[in-house]
Amino acid sequence: MTLFFRRLPQFDYLKPEGFEEALAFMQGNPGRTFRVYAGGTDVIPKIKRRTDPVPQILIDLKGVVGLDYVTDEKGGGLRIGALASINAVAESEAVKSRFPMLHQAAFSIASHQIRNRGTIVGNLCNAVPSADSAPALLCLEARVLCAGPRGERVVELNRFFTGPGKTVLEPDELVKEIQVPPAEGRGVYIKLSPRSRMDLAVVGVAALAETRDAAFSKVRVGLGAVAPTPIRAGRCETFLEGRPVSDEVIAEAAKIAADESSPIDDHRASAEYRRLMVEVLVKRALRQVSSNQK
Repeated sequence: MTLFFRRLPQFDYLKPEGFEEALAFMQGNPGRTFRVYAGGTDVIPKIKRRTDPVPQILIDLKGVVGLDYVTDEKGGGLRIGALASINAVAESEAVKSRFPMLHQAAFSIASHQIRNRGTIVGNLCNAVPSADSAPALLCLEARVLCAGPRGERVVELNRFFTGPGKTVLEPDELVKEIQVPPAEGRGVYIKLSPRSRMDLAVVGVAALAETRDAAFSKVRVGLGAVAPTPIRAGRCETFLEGRPVSDEVIAEAAKIAADESSPIDDHRASAEYRRLMVEVLVKRALRQVSSNQK
């Protein structure tokens, strides 16, 4: 058997020690193409395979100090720094206790080794439709803090993705942190893939719900891998609010969510199968988050 190894192409490499230094370098090299990465678990394989254009400069953020935090806010919220590893989020006691759906989503990403290297911010900035962290963070109504030469701005996550591999980030901007407000209700993330967390999601479904007097009072449903970007199933959410918790209502809501999806056929699954699985998993998720709530 003959093995073929492909070398990395040539590029300049920069490892800044501070966030401002990274921003300054991005602004100070007009006309040169660059890629910024933290864990490199997506960027490096793409460069090696030449599936993305090869950058002239690769900027490694791992040397930046002070951005690897997962901070439990006094008001019940959460802040996740740009360099916090996926495992740091998955293993955070604050995440486990108050944001279990985010714990489930983070823990569902790849292997232990990849989670130690990759970051949640990178998972979002890569902007693939199947990003496991995105549906849960969409349901949690997370925001991203973006920083650039014009200062800082906060963008709601449901406005962050603009297409496959695309976000609202300007070429000279970086995401500094994810901000998660306090969460109420019960949440769950369910991932469908051939080998569990070792594969990309064929379908990812997150649901967060509050119930009162045996009725849905607030519901959030996030979908991954079934549209050009991770999405919230808005019509499904609107349908559920105020309706009684019952199998019939949940089944109808799941059908609405499936209709809101717009999956594609690819080597991992057909569009028809994905749409069917949206209905199955949304139904399962809604049953879990509404059971035993008063």
